Order: sequence, then C-alpha cells, then structure tokens
Amino acid sequence: MRRQMVREVLAQGRADSETELFGWVRTARHSKSLSFLELVDGSCMAGLQVVVEPSLPGYEGIRSLRTGCALRVSGRLVDSPGKSQSVELHAKDVELIGDVDDDYPLQKKRHSFEFLRTLGHLRFRTNTLGAVIRVRNSAAQAIHRFFQDRGFLWLHSPIITALDAEGAGEMFRVSTLDAGSPPRNDSGEVDFSQDFFGGETLLTVSGQLEAEIGALSMGNVYTFGPTFRAENSNTSRHLAEFWMVEPEMAFCDLDGDAELAEDFLKCVIRSILEDCPEDMAFFQQRIDEGLMERLDRVVSAPFERLTYTEAVEILEGSGRDFEFPVKWGVDLQSEHERYLTEEHVGRPVVVTDYPIDIKAFYMFRNDDERTVRAMDVLVPGVGEIVGGSQREHRLEVLRERLRHHGLSEERYGWYLDLRRYGSVPHAGFGLGFERLVQFVTGMANIRDVIPFPRVPGNAEF
Repeated sequence: MRRQMVREVLAQGRADSETELFGWVRTARHSKSLSFLELVDGSCMAGLQVVVEPSLPGYEGIRSLRTGCALRVSGRLVDSPGKSQSVELHAKDVELIGDVDDDYPLQKKRHSFEFLRTLGHLRFRTNTLGAVIRVRNSAAQAIHRFFQDRGFLWLHSPIITALDAEGAGEMFRVSTLDAGSPPRNDSGEVDFSQDFFGGETLLTVSGQLEAEIGALSMGNVYTFGPTFRAENSNTSRHLAEFWMVEPEMAFCDLDGDAELAEDFLKCVIRSILEDCPEDMAFFQQRIDEGLMERLDRVVSAPFERLTYTEAVEILEGSGRDFEFPVKWGVDLQSEHERYLTEEHVGRPVVVTDYPIDIKAFYMFRNDDERTVRAMDVLVPGVGEIVGGSQREHRLEVLRERLRHHGLSEERYGWYLDLRRYGSVPHAGFGLGFERLVQFVTGMANIRDVIPFPRVPGNAEF
C-alpha cells in the first residue's frame, strides 16, 4: 500500500477506502469506549482524526500514547461526523515508532516565540513554524516559476568571494590560517597569500556582481542563494545569514527593472495565497488580522511611482515629528517608508533616483550628477522589500565611482572589463527572501521565518 500524506487524504480521501499514514500525535483523548488521536505529518496545518476502538489488539498501550509520539496507522477512511474535516480514519493497526519522554516540551498549548527559539530542533512541529516552512517552500517554488516562465536562467553565484559587492566592509572572512599564529609578511600584516585560496576571501553579501557577468553573456539571469552580513545587529529585522533573490537583465533600464519587480511581487504573493490558503488563514487569525487586506493592496493595484526628491517633499510637508529628521540627502528610514506606503499612498510605492552619495558605486549616475538610477520598492507594514538599480555601464564613469569609494581598480579589473568588451545598459534588483516571508506571514521577528537563524552570539546546528 502506498504511503499517503495527511494533506492528500484530507483533500482527496474517499470514505470506504484503505490508507496508511505516518506522523506524530498532536493530541490524544481517551475515554472508556474510544480513543481519539490527531495525527499530523507536516504536510498541512490540519491533522487527521484517528479513531481507535478498545477491540484493537494492544489497546491498553494505545491509551498511553501522548503528544509527540511517532506512529504508523493503517485503517479505513469513513465519513466524519465533525465539521472540521470530511473523513476520519478508523484504525485497524497502530504501531508506535517513537515514544516521547515525560519532559517533552511541546504540549498542546501556545508557546512564546522566544521560548521556541530555544528549541530550534523541535519548533517546526508547532502550528506557526510549520506554516512558515510551508509558506517558504511555496514562495521559493513561485520565485523559480516566475523567472523560468520568463526565460531567465538560474545562475549559481559563489558563496566564497574576494570582493565586497556593497562596499560596506561588514563581511565574514574565510580562512584556513592558524588564527592564533597566522603567517605575517614583512610589514607585520597577516600574509593571506599563504591561505587556501592564495588571498583574502570572504562570505558573499550579494550575488549581484556575478549575476552581471551572467547577464552580459546570457541576457537574463537570476541568483537565489544564501548571503552573509557580519553586522552586529540584534534586531527583529536583521540576520547574519539570509537568502537573496537577485535578477539581472541585459538591455534593461530602471523603468524595466521597476516593472519586473512589481510583476514579481504580485505573482509570488498570488501564488502563496493560492497554494497555502489554510496557512494564510492561520496567520490572519493568529498573527496579524490586517494581513489579507495588506496583501490584497499589493496584488490588486498598481504601485505608485515617486522620485526620492518627491518623497522627501511629501515627508517634510507631512507635519509629522519623525524620530529621524528628514532632509534631502539622507537615507529614508523605516518610519518614512511606512508613512509613504501606509498613510500617504495606501499601497506599495517605488521610490527612484536617490542621492548619489548614499548609494553604491555600481549605480548609474544621472545627468544631474547628484542622483543615481536606483529604486526601492516599499510595501505597507514593512517598508523597503526590494532594492535595485540600473548599473553603471560607462567605463570612465565607473572608474571614477570606484576611486570615489576608495576601491581598487585592480581588484575590480574584471568588472571594468565587462564595460570594455561589449557593454550594454543593464539593471537588476535584490530581494531578501526572509523579508518577503515575513511580509506575507505577518510574523514580527525575522528569526521566526528562517529555519535556522544565524544572529550575533548564536549559530546553533
């Protein structure tokens, strides 16, 4: 008999058919005449009710089953008298595969997310974290479908790199040198030429620069993989390891970049709503009662377009006493972004043409020489969720920008070569995958939307 999943049985199970299931006991209720077990296997939010009669061999052992036990159950599906599901399983055989000790910490009650973070090896078994994992899976599939359907190639960018794509310098070093006594050169500095790769290497903060290589050969590519920031931020919005989605398009300008970002967000969110209705209903009920209304504003209406200059004028004229004062030339903070999306416009906003001094070296310089062709997509409840730009494809301007940021032309020689050999206008954006999952689930802390969070002081598992 083929093993079935609970999701499959609840969706397609027919009364008077035989089935076999494996899973864990969520709840167990025992009376004198019957035992009722709720069996879950992670395939969906709901469990399947298993009814066990006293006549079943080994019934006394079944009465000792409790939350967390792993079982194999086989029997016949029958119409359920309850309203919550169409069928239930009348057991013909129940096998205990894995018992639980008396101190099993996940009982049938609500646990705080702070407590669950101390149980990273068990927290997937809870309703909330199980729903998060399923939504992550749906979102990842939707992302790949979106780009594959549009002819993009998935480019596997390196995790180990020699360059800082952002120029921020907050990167983890990768080394095999003896940390206690590394080799040193004549100047007394660590001699990385003796390291494994023959030079200093780091964990990547972005696959963008490599994606530009791909785009300038293959047309349209995207990367989707882990990235790292050695930023000592203990906040609900930051991780040291997170996943990034970064498309890059040749023969594309900022307008085309913004259009793709809007289509991308709408498509992925629609897909999640279609694939995970039960999980999304749970998030609406238990986590954020305004969630569905907020997501509907993203998928149903066109995004507003504002230049950075227009956004600053709106903020300055709002009459609001922001924690971070607003003026032209400063980066927008989360409170500014949320005001624009939630109060001024009421739907997502694409802010473009930021001051050149607050953006990265690779962004295309506008004719005014004060701004660059950059964009941020802002959404209600979160603020920035996508950041992108048209890339600087003019060789001499890029050289000037590297010098301005104190970056070595020699180390970025291959990047300059892309501008010497068949350069074309190109653009792309980056989306933090966990920020997206946080947005669509309404979860307050980003540590609760990634399976194994890496944060300052914690790299368990």
